[in-house]
Amino acid sequence: MASKRFQVSWLGEYYMDCLEVEAALKDKTRAVEAANLLCLMLDQEEEKRRRKVQYLADKRGVTFNEMWHQLRTGTYKITNEDIEDLKKTQEDED
Repeated sequence: MASKRFQVSWLGEYYMDCLEVEAALKDKTRAVEAANLLCLMLDQEEEKRRRKVQYLADKRGVTFNEMWHQLRTGTYKITNEDIEDLKKTQEDED
């Protein structure tokens, strides 16, 4: 069975120190605490992520689920135009 682990880029000395301290305070390993923090951040961003996926779906004339699947599987690649449009929509919401 293939491993479900993945690697992230080096966080930098400061953030690695923060992660080490955060993990120690919770009696967790760095890996477990990093996974917990990533999940927390993803949960916090869920509404924004859904709005962005819906925007792209509407722009392409597909359903939310179709766009989600294309993004998740890598069959749709975000273009520079998409990135600019998403930035504009985010600015309008802020």
